[in-house]
Amino acid sequence: MTNPKTNSILDEGNRLFLKGKLQEAISYYDKILNENPDNISSLNNKGYALSKLKDYENAMKCYDTALQISPDDLSVQINKISSLRKQGHFTTALSLCDKILKINPKYNIVLYHKERILFSMEKFDDSILCCNSILSEYPNNGDVLFDKSCNLVMLSNIDEALNLLENAISQGLQFKAKAKKSKLFEKLSNNSRFQKLIL
Repeated sequence: MTNPKTNSILDEGNRLFLKGKLQEAISYYDKILNENPDNISSLNNKGYALSKLKDYENAMKCYDTALQISPDDLSVQINKISSLRKQGHFTTALSLCDKILKINPKYNIVLYHKERILFSMEKFDDSILCCNSILSEYPNNGDVLFDKSCNLVMLSNIDEALNLLENAISQGLQFKAKAKKSKLFEKLSNNSRFQKLIL
């Protein structure tokens, strides 16, 4: 049974988390964990807050403890993948993605992490396959259009890359700023179409 007191402490922790008060949020999650060290939500949320603070080592401890209690918890697994990716542990993150996708091949959040991991591993063709899988259901997902465009730049398929970048920018102007700042697109600095897109 969930305890109403626990729920209200958790809600307060989550409210602080959403306000960006991560250390304060963690103190609320700890209040719960001191009484109930097996509370999955508190372990997961504490891990996520620690990950946001770039304290990946302690974030991983929270995720691993949670997964010992509930090995199939998808939310914890996805947060663990994200932390592994940010630390550059691509092979471990990728095998965790594949484990989830074996059971649910259309799990778009996991596909999204996988396409970014594969990009970091310079497996651009494989990354594009993941992008295509997400775009088949969500053709206007700006983040994925942008990521696919980046893969195509790396493969020197510039025309198609710019088509996708244009499509991404039409979903949100943040992608124009992202392309402007991205080192990846520097090699297109003399491309007149690229210049027009980021003006």
